[in-house]
Amino acid sequence: MLPAMRYHTVASILAFISRVRSINFPFEETVLNENDIGNFSGIAFGNKSAASPVYDGPECKVYPGTAAWPLETEWARLNSTLNGALLKPVPAAAACYSGPYQNANQCNFLLRNASSSRFYINDPLTVLTMWPEGDTCYASASTSGLSCTQGGFPSYVVNVTTVKQIQAAVNFARNKNLRLVVKNTGHDFYGRSTGFGALSIWTHWLKQFEFLPQYSIGKYQGMAARVGAGLESWELFAHMKKYNMTVLVAGPYTVGAYGGWITGGGHSALASTYGMGADQVLSLEVITADGRFVTADVNQNTDLFFALRGGGGSAYGIITSAIVKAHPATSVLGSSLTFSVRPAANSPANVTGPFWAAFDAYHKFGLNIVDNGGTAYSNVVRIQPQSGSNAPPGASFSATIEMPKMSAAQLTAFVKPLYDRITALGLQVPAPSVAQASNWEDVNHGVGDTPGNGGRFASRIFPRVSFEDPGRFAVTQKAIRNTVEAGYTFHGINMAPTLAVAGYPGSSSAVNPAFRTGVMHADVFEGTNLRGLSAQGVRDAHAQFNVYMDQIRQATPEGGSYVNEADVEEPEWQKAFFGSNYARLMGVKASWDPWNLFYTPAGVGSESWVVRTVDHGLPTQDGPLCRAEP
Repeated sequence: MLPAMRYHTVASILAFISRVRSINFPFEETVLNENDIGNFSGIAFGNKSAASPVYDGPECKVYPGTAAWPLETEWARLNSTLNGALLKPVPAAAACYSGPYQNANQCNFLLRNASSSRFYINDPLTVLTMWPEGDTCYASASTSGLSCTQGGFPSYVVNVTTVKQIQAAVNFARNKNLRLVVKNTGHDFYGRSTGFGALSIWTHWLKQFEFLPQYSIGKYQGMAARVGAGLESWELFAHMKKYNMTVLVAGPYTVGAYGGWITGGGHSALASTYGMGADQVLSLEVITADGRFVTADVNQNTDLFFALRGGGGSAYGIITSAIVKAHPATSVLGSSLTFSVRPAANSPANVTGPFWAAFDAYHKFGLNIVDNGGTAYSNVVRIQPQSGSNAPPGASFSATIEMPKMSAAQLTAFVKPLYDRITALGLQVPAPSVAQASNWEDVNHGVGDTPGNGGRFASRIFPRVSFEDPGRFAVTQKAIRNTVEAGYTFHGINMAPTLAVAGYPGSSSAVNPAFRTGVMHADVFEGTNLRGLSAQGVRDAHAQFNVYMDQIRQATPEGGSYVNEADVEEPEWQKAFFGSNYARLMGVKASWDPWNLFYTPAGVGSESWVVRTVDHGLPTQDGPLCRAEP
């Protein structure tokens, strides 16, 4: 080899090695190795090639009180490997109950001041929807006669700050046959971050960020950002401002932007302009079920890269960081719209007709919104007449139409035809006003989230044909109207993250195919107060709710449901959440996790498992995780 050529080759290799090494954050450079493992077989790596292709492990995951539950000495040794990161927390509300953790001052804080703090978001156990855990320990000023138990909360939590800690915890859970769960901020609607007797990986503090002015991989060349999995959506707005660019996040909320949000798909105010959150991902750093730390992108581990972008969270591995697209700074302005009808006594039955005609007009206009890159957030609810009144129920509608890249004058002109149409129907509509979009501006700085036990809800993705075809439109709108008039809240989000909008490499991700032809995603809230309700009462309320949800499902056969915002008992959930991708995702799951280490309710492969618990009338996580009956 000529000296000059040899020098060029060596330089290229060194440059490549430097580039590869620079992919990782410092916390990702601390990894588990054979010296760390030594004779501690509990944290030894798994061998996928030696694992049975069909799960042949014990019937149930090990849980406290069983003979196979790790000894205290084993937990202590694990904690030593983790450098003291192993926690054994109790529910925060234990402060309100008689017992060793009772603390009147702390209980008072939870009841009066926690809503103006970040206490719950920064708590290693708390999930913001409590019923999946079993609702076994909630803050209350009156707890006489009540008990507080660990319920579906994990037994141990690893407060991770290095990849090594995640690897050791994953290996320990797999080798000891423990249930493993993953938690960031606790935005979990049906039990993905809870589990009786589980070991929990808490990724909340992996908040590193790096702006990459120029990044290339595959066919992509442009700006990007390297983001830690613990970053919350609201935290990214400061980085966007600093570097004069835009990355997609859930909005100004405490939702973790680069964990469960992207693995489920991830919608935002920019969905019709730049696609889903999963469409932004260029590369992922992941700990897999064998404990290995791998990169998944368009060049390597491509099946894992496919599955982790929209194929559901906590099923294939644990993301520590991602590289995502960065776009030019994108402003988003919003215009608010409200109208309502409150019938007087003895009003005719058709008095609400103009209201529903206006609702139809709004949904027809929704196609204009998404086709111009916008997103709109709406709510429609029934207004109950006063007690004793013979007036028919009324209804109230509110929406914010959020349009990227439009000036105030352009947005005002854009919405004017809709406002004029609704006014012509005889409804009073406040004059349009334009302001910074509420879903694309950090106002609360991550403060205020508190857990609740609000009723369940379901979601639906509405296909374009439901709004373009007149016959289909009438059936769809009637189904929504029936649902609202039955007393349920309908929250619609007009958005169109098509394949063309998704671009490269997003168009080849596992995002629910229904999103690619959809023009609206909606959540429908049941509103049942579950606390204190009998199991049969819970079932009866949900069955009645499904009478109306089924009307919506039947009106939208090409649609689906958004796995991150869903009913855990969604009918035919495999098709609803994952569509035609499900068989492929099952293959990825079997290849990367032959031990069935990763489990999440209504997740890929979860039909093989069931939680054995007391009958709550709905599937909670406060019991052992065991194999389902064949």
